[in-house]
Formats: sequence, C-alpha cells, structure tokens
Amino acid sequence: MIEQDTVKLLRECDAGIRMDTDSIDEVMDYVHAPQMRDLLNASRYEHTKLGTEIQSQLDRFQDKGKSPNPIVQKMGWVKTGVKLAIDESDATIADLMTDGCNMGVKSLNRYLNQYKAADEVSKDITKRLINLEEQLSVDLRGYL
Repeated sequence: MIEQDTVKLLRECDAGIRMDTDSIDEVMDYVHAPQMRDLLNASRYEHTKLGTEIQSQLDRFQDKGKSPNPIVQKMGWVKTGVKLAIDESDATIADLMTDGCNMGVKSLNRYLNQYKAADEVSKDITKRLINLEEQLSVDLRGYL
C-alpha cells in the first residue's frame, strides 16, 4: 500500500508541475513588468528542479510519471487565450496564474489526504510543491 500511494502521489505532483511550467510558458510572452518576468522565471526554475526530483523518485519505482489531464489543460489554454485576447495586462496574467496556483494547492492537499500511506519523501515533495504554489500566488498579488 505504501508503494502504491507513493507512486500515485508522485504522479499527481508530476502532472501538476508539468501543468505549472506549461502555464508559465504560455503567458511569458505577454508579461510586461521585468520584475514579474523574473518572478515567473524563478518559479519556473524551482518547479523544474522539483520536477527533476520527482522524476528521480518515480524512477525508483520504474514509473514514467503522469501528463496533465488533456481536457483540463485544454480548458486552461482556452481560458487563458480568451482572457488575454480581451486584456493583455500583467494584472490579467497575475489573475490567471493565481487561479492556477489556488487550484493546484487545493488538488495537492486533496491528494495528500487521499494517499495517506505514501512515504514521507513523497509527502515532503508534495508539501514543497504546495509551498511553491502558495508563494507564487502571494508574490503575484502585487500585480492584481
């Protein structure tokens, strides 16, 4: 049970990180403020580092990870496209990214509760990912 919950939790973290980095990449061309660009680049770097750690843990279990849900990803792209077509401001980007962070925090906490038997390493990784998402959300508030 521990191994099964561990792999499932790590897969969800992997999918979340892929979604996060894709979202940052998607909005980067629209960012105007250099400080906001730096903030998003730093967050993308931290997400990528944590993603490498997750993949290393998944490799222990000979698992390739998990891609984000294509329907959820497509809905996110449509929402981003529509909002940015109406208003290409940094405030719009901050709003979109903050919404994504909040959804990620909610989902990751749900998975922590769902996969209680996961090992402590994977739980720690999940908590660090939650902290990354929460911090990005806080950092973006000044652009709302």
